[in-house]
Amino acid sequence: MKKIKLLALGAALCMAGLTQAAPTPKATSSKISGQETAILTDAPAVPPRITRKHATKVVVNLEVKELEGRLADGVSYTFWTFGGKVPGKFIRIREGDEVEFHLNNHPDNKMPHNIDLHAVTGPGGGAAASLTAPGHSSVFSFKALNPGLYVYHCATAPVAMHVANGMYGLILVEPKEGMSKVDHEFYVMQGDFYTQGKNGEQGLQAFSMTKAIDEKPDYVVFNGSAGSLTGDNALKAKKGDTVRLYVGVGGPNLTSSFHVIGEIFDKVNHEGSTSNPDKNVQTTMIPAGGAAYMEFKVNVPGTYIMVDHSLTRAFNKGALGMLKVSGDEDKTIYSGKMTDEVYLPEGTSMRNTGVAQAQAPTAKTKADRIKMGEGIYNTNCAACHQTTGVGVPQAFPPLAKADYLKGAKPAAIKAVTGGLQGKLVVNGNEYNGVMPSWSLNDEEVANVLTYIYNSWGNDGDEVTPEDVKQHRITPVKHEE
Repeated sequence: MKKIKLLALGAALCMAGLTQAAPTPKATSSKISGQETAILTDAPAVPPRITRKHATKVVVNLEVKELEGRLADGVSYTFWTFGGKVPGKFIRIREGDEVEFHLNNHPDNKMPHNIDLHAVTGPGGGAAASLTAPGHSSVFSFKALNPGLYVYHCATAPVAMHVANGMYGLILVEPKEGMSKVDHEFYVMQGDFYTQGKNGEQGLQAFSMTKAIDEKPDYVVFNGSAGSLTGDNALKAKKGDTVRLYVGVGGPNLTSSFHVIGEIFDKVNHEGSTSNPDKNVQTTMIPAGGAAYMEFKVNVPGTYIMVDHSLTRAFNKGALGMLKVSGDEDKTIYSGKMTDEVYLPEGTSMRNTGVAQAQAPTAKTKADRIKMGEGIYNTNCAACHQTTGVGVPQAFPPLAKADYLKGAKPAAIKAVTGGLQGKLVVNGNEYNGVMPSWSLNDEEVANVLTYIYNSWGNDGDEVTPEDVKQHRITPVKHEE
C-alpha cells in the first residue's frame, strides 16, 4: 500500500512539474493606445524603426495597381502590384498592434485581387475578407500576435499567376522590445518571372502559365526587374557602417540561395524569426513565400555583389544587385592584388559559352540597333567589362575609348564570334587572359558591337549583320 501511495505521489509531482514547465500561452490581448497611419515605402527603402513602447491602432492603406513596366532592358511586362511597384510596399508594425487594413483596387484595373498576409492569424491570412473588385475597397482588421518578418501576397485564383505577376511584399512585426539600431536598412525581394518570349526577347511580354507550371522562369530578379539594384540604383553605405537587409522571396516557385560576395553575415534571422540568430553565415536559403533578415558590418570599401548563388539566375537571368561602400582602404583586412604573373599551364584552350540565345528582332535603324545591343551587353558583357565599359585593371580590358576598336570592326567581330586568348594591348596596357566566344546570331553581334561603338567615347561606327556574316569565326569545338 505504501508503495502504491509513493508511486501516486511521484506521478502527481511529475504532472505538477510538467504543468509548471508548459509554455506560457500566447498573449492575445494588449492595451491599445492611440492611432496612427502606417508609413509605407517602396523597395529598397524601409520605414523607420518603431520607438513607441505601447501597442496602437495602425491604419494601413494599400492600393492595387496593374501597370506596364520594365522587366529588363528592352523588355516590358504588365505587372500586378501592391502600391505601383514590385515588390509591394514594406509594412512595419509592432507586436500587439491592432491593424485596420484597407485594400483598394484601382478602378482602371481589370482583375479582382485580395491579400494574404503571413503575419495574420485568421482564415486565408486576410484573403477571405479582402477579395476586392476593381473600383472597390475592402476593410478588415487583425491583431499582430507574432513578431517576425513575413511575406504577403495575392491569393486570388489562379494564385500562381497573381504572384508571378509581382503581387508580393514584406510586413515586419517588430517585437515588443524593438529592433536594434543599425546605420542602414534595405528591402530586397526576389521573384521569378515567366514570359511568352525567351530571355532577352524585346518588347511587351505576356505571362506564360506553361512555363510557370514547369517552373522554368525566363527571369529571376531582385525588386521587380533585372538591374534594379545596379549602377546608379545600387545600395550605398560607408566603411564601418552596419547594414541590415530584409530579404524575401515572392516566388511563386524558386528558393533563393542568398549571398553577398565578399561579405559574411554577422547575424542571420532565418525564416524571419526575431529570436536566436545564427552567426557568421555565408549563404542563407530563403524559400518561396519566406523571408530572412541579416546584419553585417562593412569593413572594406568597394562594390559588393548580391546574388542568388544558383549562379545562372544571377548572371544570366537577373538576380544580381550591388552594395557600393565608400571610404579609405584598410590593407590589413584586404590588400587588393599584390602581384600579377602570367600562368599558362599546358592544355589551356578556348571555350564557347554554349548558351543558346533568343532570336533577336531585326533593327530597322541604327538607334534600334544601339538600344537592342544595350540589353545584350548588360546580359553578356557587363560582368567583365562593367556597365560603364571601363573593364577591370589587369584582368579585363576597357571598351571605353578603346584604341583596340578604332578602325577594327573585323577584329571586334572575330573577338565576339571566335573568342580571344593570349596577350592583348589596349590603351597602352597589357592583358593576358581568355575571352570565350559567344553563341550570338549575326543580328545580335551587330547590335552589341554597335552599342559598344556608340558608347563611352568610342567613334560611333555601326556594325551590320552583313559585316558579321563576312568576318564571323566559327569556334572549334573541344572535347571535354
